[in-house]
Amino acid sequence: MKELFDLSGKVALVTGGTHGIGLAIGLILGKAGARVCVNDLSDEKLDNCKAEFRKEGLEVYTLKFNVTDEQDVDRGITEIEKNVGPVGILVNNAGIIKRIPILKMPVEDFRQVIEVDLVAVLIVSKRVAPGMIEKRQGKIINMCSMMSVYGRNTVSAYASAKGGLKLLTQNMTCEWAKYNIQVNGIGPGYIVTSQTGPIRENGHPFNDLVMTRTPAGRWGQPEDVANAALFLASGASDFVNGHILYVDGGILANFGYVKGENDL
Repeated sequence: MKELFDLSGKVALVTGGTHGIGLAIGLILGKAGARVCVNDLSDEKLDNCKAEFRKEGLEVYTLKFNVTDEQDVDRGITEIEKNVGPVGILVNNAGIIKRIPILKMPVEDFRQVIEVDLVAVLIVSKRVAPGMIEKRQGKIINMCSMMSVYGRNTVSAYASAKGGLKLLTQNMTCEWAKYNIQVNGIGPGYIVTSQTGPIRENGHPFNDLVMTRTPAGRWGQPEDVANAALFLASGASDFVNGHILYVDGGILANFGYVKGENDL
């Protein structure tokens, strides 16, 4: 059973994995034996990432490259291949969100979210997929969202990108599953991170919404999402293709209209 989840000898790249969910995923893949690589554009974040791995007695290979720039991605992946090895597990985790009403959103902001959250996944995946095809083995995990299937107020660009990412995941499956490459997505629910800190306070209307609508009765932890990523990165998921695994405490099963919710 342990061998089923053993990632020893695998090289895993977690884009934007310096904090939050991405960091938790990198740590659990490292604990399972993978040689983890993490990229970001911030030296400070990369240094903090190294420190978090050291706390767990793990090593991580960090580097800077822009996931939206094809040439920079090629340079970064080439560096990983030279210094660590060919990427066998790719977690497309890098992403941004801009909470702006549609009528007030500058088109350039909308495009930026689409570029980072959707187009970058295509760029990075296209760069690593040929190596996976050659080896007839690979795992690609795309960080989707509950907003891959529904919209919310002020997040039109993010929801558009994540909805597109769900279908991109399925299209990658249609083209690459025959090469023994499993492409799947994870849709996190409402997770405890630094970004959600202000809205998790008792009495905040959004916290009340999450707590009353999540059947599990709590916010998720980054480790909850990381556990799902370990499954999708391991041999246990070798016949799981084109699936979006929602790690949401059941909220999608219970998430209907709430009067006044759109004002949150």
